[in-house]
Amino acid sequence: MMKKTIRLFSVLTSIVLMFTACSTVEKPAPLDMATITAEIQAMEDAFAAAEKAKDADAVAVYYSEDAISYSRNTQPVSGRAAIRDKIAQRIANDTLGTYNVYKVVDLFAEGNSAVEIGSWTEFNTEGTETENGYYMSYFEKRDGKYECVRDMSLTTMPEKEGM
Repeated sequence: MMKKTIRLFSVLTSIVLMFTACSTVEKPAPLDMATITAEIQAMEDAFAAAEKAKDADAVAVYYSEDAISYSRNTQPVSGRAAIRDKIAQRIANDTLGTYNVYKVVDLFAEGNSAVEIGSWTEFNTEGTETENGYYMSYFEKRDGKYECVRDMSLTTMPEKEGM
């Protein structure tokens, strides 16, 4: 009886090992980082063009409905509508006519999310650089396109007196 039990146990163990050895874990397809970088850079270019055109609605398309934006020298702003209003206020107060250029510096992506580290450069109407800095944006792919869920920026300019 003991020999039969050992044989049965051996056969069952062999069957289990065969099934587990044959099963493969499917790895997700590797992401095409060049394509994602181009997509994010196109979003940055559209953002800059909308800013230059003073179109707050077009700038706000960059953000998800639940986005939070952490801008320099101000409290965070939550939600696309509030971010749009903040952008519209900044555009309305712009008397210098400066414009920004944004560039993807580094990009990390996995699954449906991406983190961009980028640089921004501000130019005056003559095309002379007046300020620059860096930003970080976190994106989620929703309905087939990336949307910015969080962003934060900083300037490389020295802090002004009294701040």
